[in-house]
Amino acid sequence: MTIRRAVLTVLVLLGTPLLLLSAGALTLNELRRSQPPDLPLETSAVVLDRHGRLLRAFTVEDGRWRLPVSLDEVDPLYLRMLLGYEDQRFWQHAGVDLRALPRAAWQALRQGRIVSGGSTLTMQVVRLRLGLATGSLEDKWRQLGGALALERVKDKHQVLEAYLNLAPFGGNLEGVRAASLAWLGREPRRLTPAQAALLVALPQAPEQRRPDRSPEAARRGRDRVLSRAEALGLIDADTAAAARREPIPTQRRAFPMLAPHLARRALTLSPAAGVHRLTLDARLQARLQRLAAEHAARLPDAVSVAILVVDHGSGEVLASVGSAGLLERERDGFVDMTGALRSPGSTLKPLIYGLAFELGLAHPESLIEDRPRAFGGYVPENFDRGFQGTVTVRAALQQSLNVPAVTLLERVGPARLLARLRRAGAEPHLPEAAAGAGLAIGLGGVGLSLTDLVSIYAAIARGGDPVTLRDGLRLPESADRFTAFADTTASVASTDSTRPADFAGPTGGTGLSTRMGTTAERNPVLPPRAAWYLASILSGAERLDQIGGAIALKTGTSYGYRDAWALGFDGKQVIGVWSGRPDGAAVPGLTGTEAAVPILRDAFARLDDRVPLPGPPFDVLMASSAELPPPLRRVDGNASGAPVDRLEIAFPPDGAVVDLGLGLGLGLGQGSGAELALKVRNGSPPFQWLANGRPIAHAPYARSVQWRPEGPGFATIAVIDGQGQSSRVSVSLQ
Repeated sequence: MTIRRAVLTVLVLLGTPLLLLSAGALTLNELRRSQPPDLPLETSAVVLDRHGRLLRAFTVEDGRWRLPVSLDEVDPLYLRMLLGYEDQRFWQHAGVDLRALPRAAWQALRQGRIVSGGSTLTMQVVRLRLGLATGSLEDKWRQLGGALALERVKDKHQVLEAYLNLAPFGGNLEGVRAASLAWLGREPRRLTPAQAALLVALPQAPEQRRPDRSPEAARRGRDRVLSRAEALGLIDADTAAAARREPIPTQRRAFPMLAPHLARRALTLSPAAGVHRLTLDARLQARLQRLAAEHAARLPDAVSVAILVVDHGSGEVLASVGSAGLLERERDGFVDMTGALRSPGSTLKPLIYGLAFELGLAHPESLIEDRPRAFGGYVPENFDRGFQGTVTVRAALQQSLNVPAVTLLERVGPARLLARLRRAGAEPHLPEAAAGAGLAIGLGGVGLSLTDLVSIYAAIARGGDPVTLRDGLRLPESADRFTAFADTTASVASTDSTRPADFAGPTGGTGLSTRMGTTAERNPVLPPRAAWYLASILSGAERLDQIGGAIALKTGTSYGYRDAWALGFDGKQVIGVWSGRPDGAAVPGLTGTEAAVPILRDAFARLDDRVPLPGPPFDVLMASSAELPPPLRRVDGNASGAPVDRLEIAFPPDGAVVDLGLGLGLGLGQGSGAELALKVRNGSPPFQWLANGRPIAHAPYARSVQWRPEGPGFATIAVIDGQGQSSRVSVSLQ
């Protein structure tokens, strides 16, 4: 190094005293004219959960991770180590440490280059903010003037906080929070001494000490910081020795990617906001995202999973899993299936029954028929193609029988069902070709999202009162109510019925932020009595015994095995699960029971807080079928009150000769020979059978009974149903 350059180096490094003495007032005026750098800087937009935990962060425009952090969000030991190693007189100097400059000048003369530079943290902030070179004399001068100017307009806390957000840590990492998450996998609020020392050492040589590329260099830098901390009395010898034994991380960790769909939506709705806070719980969200991915891996290719968890008391969304994985290309993981319009299958049946309870048309122990029946041109069938005959309403809902559901919907009215769906906060979409609401909507012929269904079940869970679901997002007034994430066509016909018209619509939606208004502005969805009846029925349908406590549960499967659903609630939370292909393609064998219920069970097992279902309200009627008031004992399956079909004896036919082995003319007594099967067609139970005017059989709700005649001869067999209709035949018994 030349004599001239050495002298210039000394002058710069000795700083203000020598320069002022040699250059006089001109130099002083130049320093005073220095302008401070603009401290407000762009930081990564972050999305936080209800407790302030990080859900997701986004890079700044130049692709750097610069997560915002404040002094109170950083471990105090890290701050003490940082100041002890980098700038011991930070709180005393005015931006330039005059006592440190002679040392730096002497090192430069000895080494022939700038070694430490005598830079304060304030000078480093100026260098980082202005992009100045570390070995340039001209840039060092600009640091001096900028540091003095900066501390004239900003206090020490602001300067230190700026360093915490700007310091480089290797690659595209800037700021201690980004570094702590990437290298240590934790927030910088709580650090071990070894971790704190590593984060102090990295900015000195961020590329040379990158732990993933040069772990040994990183270790040496960390240990030097530990030695300085020990010498300053910040840590004791034992702590320092233990910290040196702590391994250096050798891999960079990925930043949290929790609720990625909802987080992206938050950024889209408010792009200028730096911090977005949602109602989600990060820990629960992480558990359920892993759960969705694990179960999706066991399902057929291209099948995804969506999960929504809501506190039905407050309406706050606690977890929102839009897919089995954002980066799962085969499963269209970018599509948020919590807002996709799909066929709900049988999941609307509870609301149909609840309306029947409200209108006094049925009671859980009322009897109802599950038999082949045409509703105009609509002929529903059960999932297994069979029929159960006369059953209680409770059993009909627990077994998800279709004819009883459509029978009640005919009485309740499809328009009333749609109105209650909207009252619950759902937004049903009818098939494009539909002239209006028909009976098929009760079995899945309407477009609804997982969010819609959770809103409905949340209302049932809270005793019939609607609740506005809230995720923390706020939608601008000019925003569209529905934004499609993908442009596919989804069929919304039900597996549990003959196929109604297809519904074509978007598979993605903007979600809960579109649901404005307050609960107080809306009328009840159901009265408390009806809602409790539903909870009682659904909690007895299929208990999730593995997790303890009763869960009110309903499943659904859409037409063609396109969508598998499971909705459940306890006394605090409601969980909705969907599984299927986002493109709406059929998946043979995909059912709510097989695909969605196991996910629902495991989701409830991962909740931190479980609350039992509430007890019955005061006006609940506890009675068996026979104890009910006559109007509630059975459900009339015809809205007009006219006979459904004419009663007739199906067997034996009139005039038949029946050989029962009775021994013609022998006069054998009762108990000899075979029994005669008596069958009735149509009519309404209870049925009363008579033979030659005398009552026989004791199964009033069965359509087939056995009768053992007393002997051979002619017999007149008659039957009377619950509507007063009668039919009779005459037969010859042998």
